[in-house]
Amino acid sequence: MRTTLTLDDDVAAELDRYRRAAGITHRQAVNEIIRRGLGAAPRPRGTFVTSPIASGPLRVGIDDVQAALSLIEGDDRPS
Repeated sequence: MRTTLTLDDDVAAELDRYRRAAGITHRQAVNEIIRRGLGAAPRPRGTFVTSPIASGPLRVGIDDVQAALSLIEGDDRPS
């Protein structure tokens, strides 16, 4: 695949140093470095799925943040 890639000056200089030291072409250097980086990248773990649970009727208004926090934190004091 042919593509245009704009590199920052420091990255281009480091890539050129790597290319010369390894005695390879610019294309080979870019591909090696990208493959190495992709190998080090964390792999996606799949889709995270949540399931609702039955919790009974809502005991606080959804716009009353203080009451909702009190309910979640187990604080029985009135807000």
